[in-house]
Amino acid sequence: MPNSPVVEVKDINVVLGKNRILEGISFAVAPGEMVGIIGPNGAGKTTLMRVLLGLLRPTSGRVRLFGLDHDKMGKKRDLIGYMPQRPVLGNHFPLSCLDVVVMGSFTATSMGKLFIGARREKARYCLEMVGLLPLEKKPFAELSGGQQQRVFLARALIKEPLLLFLDEPNAGLDLPTQNNFFALLKELQSIHGLTVLIVSHDLVMISRFAGCLICINRTMHIHGAPMDVLGSSNLERAYRCEFDFISEKVRA
Repeated sequence: MPNSPVVEVKDINVVLGKNRILEGISFAVAPGEMVGIIGPNGAGKTTLMRVLLGLLRPTSGRVRLFGLDHDKMGKKRDLIGYMPQRPVLGNHFPLSCLDVVVMGSFTATSMGKLFIGARREKARYCLEMVGLLPLEKKPFAELSGGQQQRVFLARALIKEPLLLFLDEPNAGLDLPTQNNFFALLKELQSIHGLTVLIVSHDLVMISRFAGCLICINRTMHIHGAPMDVLGSSNLERAYRCEFDFISEKVRA
C-alpha cells in the first residue's frame, strides 16, 4: 500500500551483557518523512541505528523496512542508503573524492553487475548533486570537514535509495557548515522523495530541519513534531542534568 510505513519498529529491546540499552521502543516512519533521533550521550541512539540497519539483532521486538523483516529483504536492501559517522582520516588516505563515492555502489546484490565505467559516471552524477563534481580528482583527505560529509552523502546516494540513514552527520562541523549540509539534505530529500532518519546529538540543529523528532534515553520519552518535543516536560526527563544547557541553546 502506498501509505504503508517505510520503517516500523515494534517494542524493541536490546540487552548487551548485563546492560539494558534499549527498552520498549516503538514508532513508525511514513514515506517521505525526515525524522531526527535525539537524546543525551549514551542514550542508545547509535544502537538503535544499528538495529534499524540490521547490523544488530534486538533481544526482542521487531523491525520492518518496506514491510519486510531484515532477513526477507533480499534485493530491496539496495533501497537503503547509509551515511556513517565521519571518520578521522590522515593524509595517507589515498582515495580521491570520486573513488570514495564509487565504493558506495558495491553491494552484496550488485557486485559484478555494473561496469566500473558506469559506476564512475553514476558517482560523478552524485558528486554533481552535492556540488562537488569539480573536486572529483582531489584526494579525499585534503577536503574540509563539510566537503567530506558531502562526499559521504553522495556515496550514500549512489544506489538511488528510497530510505536514507545518517549517523551524527553534523559532528565536528561548525554551524554554517552544518546549516549548509542540512539544507542540501532537505533539498535532495524533496527532489528524490527520500525517507530520512538522522541520529543527532544536536537537538537545536536537527529541530530546524526534521519534521519529526524521536527522543530516547534507553526508552522512548517523546515522539512528535519538533515544537511539541521542545515544549514537552518529557524532554527534561530524557536529558536529565544536561537539560539546562540544552534549554539555553534552544532559547538562543
